[in-house]
Amino acid sequence: MLVFVPESAVRTGGRFDLVGAAGLSVALVCLLLGVSKASELSGGTTAGLFVAAGVVLLLWGWWELRSSQPLVDLRTTARRQVLLTNVASVVFAFSMFAQSLVLPQILQLPASTGHGLGQSLLVTGLVLVPSGLVMMAMAPVSARISNTRGPRATLMLGAVVVASGYGAGIFLMSAVWQLVVVSAMIGSGIGLAYGAMPALIMVAVPASDTAAANSLNTLMRAIGTSVSSAVAGVVLTQVTMPFSFRLIMGLGAATALLACAVAACIPRLSRRTP
Repeated sequence: MLVFVPESAVRTGGRFDLVGAAGLSVALVCLLLGVSKASELSGGTTAGLFVAAGVVLLLWGWWELRSSQPLVDLRTTARRQVLLTNVASVVFAFSMFAQSLVLPQILQLPASTGHGLGQSLLVTGLVLVPSGLVMMAMAPVSARISNTRGPRATLMLGAVVVASGYGAGIFLMSAVWQLVVVSAMIGSGIGLAYGAMPALIMVAVPASDTAAANSLNTLMRAIGTSVSSAVAGVVLTQVTMPFSFRLIMGLGAATALLACAVAACIPRLSRRTP
């Protein structure tokens, strides 16, 4: 990395916003703990975590808006392109992570239950390998589409492909080869969409803010996957199989289409915002 990647010529200076980092960390811990442990904690504790997260986020926002060198420039984040890209990222991450929760369970549940394929952990891992390979193969395709049609179109196309994969998964879950096809379809959509999100962010913010803006976008995706995990856990424990698997597949398709709809509202920008 030190030898082959040139150092950026942009120098912005500044200092680390320790108060902002601590406030954001506390707020996210409360939020994600409430989401991920909602089924284990009492209703009052869960509500208290959500209230605490909201209060800390408000105080954090007040601090960031008044800080001369904030951890996150909220005024830049509030720009329509950045804001909508982050919203689409949360929704798309929810959709993306659903397959990681349902496919291994279908593969490993004993065949005697009538809902699983009774495969080993090794076979389960091998079934999911093509998804990762397809993601890598689609990366240059994503870049080419973004160069010719713009990253917004790439994100929308990726979301539609992911939705198609989940739609197929509702009906194709009775054989190992079917799950390979489903995971590969979803993986191809993820490969298309994930490269477009940083591009949408970078074209909308000043060069000095790209690191912070993309870090926040990554955080939005993490929130989406955490919420997806919590929702899928509730569905798997409360809904009878195999309907629960199909329901999660349906939620994955619906949220992917929602991400596509949000992406369609992102304005077109042809150059980096000054």
